[in-house]
Amino acid sequence: MTRRLGVAAAFVLLTVNMMAQKTLEGDSLQEVVVTGTGTQHLLHNAPVQTEVITSRMLRQYGGRSIEDILSGLSASFAFAEGDMGSQMQMNGLGNSYILVLVDGKRLHGDVGGENDLSLIDPHNIEKIEIVKGASSALYGSDAIAGVINIITKKHNEALLVENTTRVGSYGDVRQHNGLGLGSGQWKSYTNFQAQHSDGWQNTAVEWTPSSATPVTDSRNKTVNRHTNWQLSEQLTFTLNPQLELYASGSYYRKGIYRPKGKYPKYDVKTFDMKYRNASASIGGKWTTERKDVVTLDVDWNSHAYYHAFTSTTLAEGFDETGRFVLDFPYFAGQQLLQSNQQRTMAHLKGVFALGESHRLSTGLEARYDYLEAPTSIAGRTASDNTEALYLQDEWQLLAGQGTTKALTLTPGLRLNRNEVFGFRLTPKFSAMLRLGTLRLRASWSQGFKTPTLKETNYRYLREMTTVIMYLGNKKLNAQTSNYYSLNAEYTLGGLNLTATGYLNRVDNMITLVTIPRSEAPAEYRQQYGEMLGKVRRYENMEDARTYGLDFSLRYTHRDFSCGLSYSYLDTDAHVYDNTHERLEKVTIDGMAHHKGSVFATWQHVFSPSYKLGLGLYGRFSSKRYYQLDGDGDGFHTWRLSTTHDLGHSRRFDYRVEAGIDNLLNYCDRTPHGLHLGTTTPGRTVYATLTVRFKEGKRTKFTNNSKSNFKQKQQDEED
Repeated sequence: MTRRLGVAAAFVLLTVNMMAQKTLEGDSLQEVVVTGTGTQHLLHNAPVQTEVITSRMLRQYGGRSIEDILSGLSASFAFAEGDMGSQMQMNGLGNSYILVLVDGKRLHGDVGGENDLSLIDPHNIEKIEIVKGASSALYGSDAIAGVINIITKKHNEALLVENTTRVGSYGDVRQHNGLGLGSGQWKSYTNFQAQHSDGWQNTAVEWTPSSATPVTDSRNKTVNRHTNWQLSEQLTFTLNPQLELYASGSYYRKGIYRPKGKYPKYDVKTFDMKYRNASASIGGKWTTERKDVVTLDVDWNSHAYYHAFTSTTLAEGFDETGRFVLDFPYFAGQQLLQSNQQRTMAHLKGVFALGESHRLSTGLEARYDYLEAPTSIAGRTASDNTEALYLQDEWQLLAGQGTTKALTLTPGLRLNRNEVFGFRLTPKFSAMLRLGTLRLRASWSQGFKTPTLKETNYRYLREMTTVIMYLGNKKLNAQTSNYYSLNAEYTLGGLNLTATGYLNRVDNMITLVTIPRSEAPAEYRQQYGEMLGKVRRYENMEDARTYGLDFSLRYTHRDFSCGLSYSYLDTDAHVYDNTHERLEKVTIDGMAHHKGSVFATWQHVFSPSYKLGLGLYGRFSSKRYYQLDGDGDGFHTWRLSTTHDLGHSRRFDYRVEAGIDNLLNYCDRTPHGLHLGTTTPGRTVYATLTVRFKEGKRTKFTNNSKSNFKQKQQDEED
C-alpha cells in the first residue's frame, strides 16, 4: 500500500509539473510585499518568507470579517469569537504575541490582551501579508509569534462613490460606503463601515461544575448580539513629485448586548459592553532623485472600554471621598469606564541604497502610553514611554542570473529603552539563496514584549467567596523569544510549493502568581482584614516552546486556481498552576496539532457585461487542547462562493456575491462553560451587492520619462 501511494504521489507531482510548464506565473508571485523587511520586493524574491492573501483571493472568498478571512485562507490561524475580542492564535501563540498592522501601522484596540479586529473594514482591504516568527528587530514589542499587515485599497479617481451591502443568516449585516475625490495635488477618501449580528445560541445547556444536574434552558449565547460602526478619513497632498503629505483620522463605536437570563450563577448579566476608539495621524513621504525614501509618521490612538449597566449592580468603585469600595452601587443607564488606553507614536524611517549591493533601512521611534483605569489602578492613571533605534541592511552578493544576485543577507538590530525594563538589544539575521526557480531561506530572530501598563500598575480587588487582590509589578522584565526557521520555495510557471520548519522559544512569560498576604499594601490589609484572601502579583514565571511545519501548494492555469495549506504544530510550556501554586509542564491552551485549508476557484468572462466566479473552500482542525474546561472538538467545514460582475462600463461597476458557508451544517453543541472547536452556528447563507461609480483619474505630478524608465528597470531587478 505504501509503495502504491508513493507511485501515485509521484505521478500527480509529475503531471502537475508538466502542466505548470505551459502556464504563466501565478498572480500571487507578482505581488510586491513589504512586511518582512520593510522594503519592497516581489513575493518570490522576498528575503523573509511572506504569506500573501491576494486581492483576487479576497474578492472570490467574500469573507464577512478578518477572522473569517484568515481562518479560511491560511492554516496557521485559529479563532474563537468572544466578547473581549478575537481570541486569535498563530502557530501556537495567542493575541498578545501577534502584532497586527494596518498599512504598516500598529492596530490599537487591545482589550484584555485580545485584538478587536472589527476595527478593520473587510471591504477596504487590498491584500494581507503575513510574516511568521519574531520580527521585533524591525517592529518592536509584541512581534513574537508574527506580524499581520493589512494593506488597504488605494484610490486615485477624480470621483469615486461606492456602496457594498452584505446580508446573511442570524441578522448578519455588513455595510461599506466610500467617497473618493481627487484633483491636482489633493486626494481624499472617506470610508464608513457598519457591522451587526443578532448572535446565535448553539446550545441551551450550561455546564455547572458545582451541580450534578446541568442547566438545560440557559439563555447564554455562543456569540452575543453586537453592533459597531466606524467613520474614517484619509487626506493626501502631493506637494511635488518627491514629497507627499497626509492626514487621517477615524472614530469607532461598538456595543455588545448580553442576554438577561434567570440563573444568577450562570446567565444573569447586569451590564452590556461598550467600546470607543478614536485615532488621528499626520505624516509625509520624501523620495529623493536617487529613489531613497524618508518617511515621518505621528499617530495618536485611544481605545476605551465601558460597562453599560442594564440593572442595579454592586461593583467596584470609588465613593464621593475617593475611597475604593467593593460594593459601590450602579444603576441602569449608568456607565463605568474600565480602561482607556491611549498611545502616541512618532516614527522616522529612511531607506537608502548604498552602492549596488546594499540597501540600508534605519529608523527612530518614540512611543508614549497612557492608561486610565479608575477601578483597577492606584491613582487611576499610569503611563510610560519607549524609545528605539533600529538598523537593517539588505546585502546582495554572489553572481546570479543577469543582474540579480544569488544570495541576499539581511542582518538587523534594534536598541530599545523602556521605563520598566530599561535597555535591550534585539538582533535578527536572515539569508536567501536563489537557485533558478528554487528559493532557500533561513532565519534567526529575537522577539520581545514589554510589560503592559496593566501588568506593572494594576491594583484591584474582586469579591468572590473571599476578597482576592491583584497587584502589578514594576520589577518585571520583558518577555523574550528566539525564533529559528528554514524555508524552501519552488516555483515553475503557475505552480508554487513552499515548506517551512520552525522553532520558537519564549522566556520570561508574565503570569499571576500567589504571594503571601503580608506583601499586600498595608492600607488594604487594614481595610479588609480577614476578608482579604489570596493576593496575586504579576511575575516572570513561565516559558513556552512551539515548533512545527507549514506546507502550501498553489497552482494557477488561466481561469482556474487551486491550492492547499497545512500546518503541523506541537507545543509545550511551563505554566503556573494557581490551584497547586507550582509550575506545571503543559500543552499551550488552544493548540491543535493539525490544521489545514484547501480551495479551488474558477473565473470566466462570458461577455463584456458578465464575469462569473466560483469557489469551493474547506478548512479543518484536529482537537484543540486546554488545561481546564475540556478540549475543543476537531472539525471540518466547507464553503461555496459565487461572484457575478455585471454590466461593467467606464463609470459603473456592479457586482453580486452569494454563497453558502458550512455546507455540511456542522455545529458544535458543547455546553456553555466548556471549550468549543469552532463557534459556527451551522449552515448559513449570504449575499452581497456592490455598486461603484468612478469618473476620471486624478491628475498628479510625474517624473520625466527617463526617470520613470530607470525606476521601471530597478523595479524589475528587485
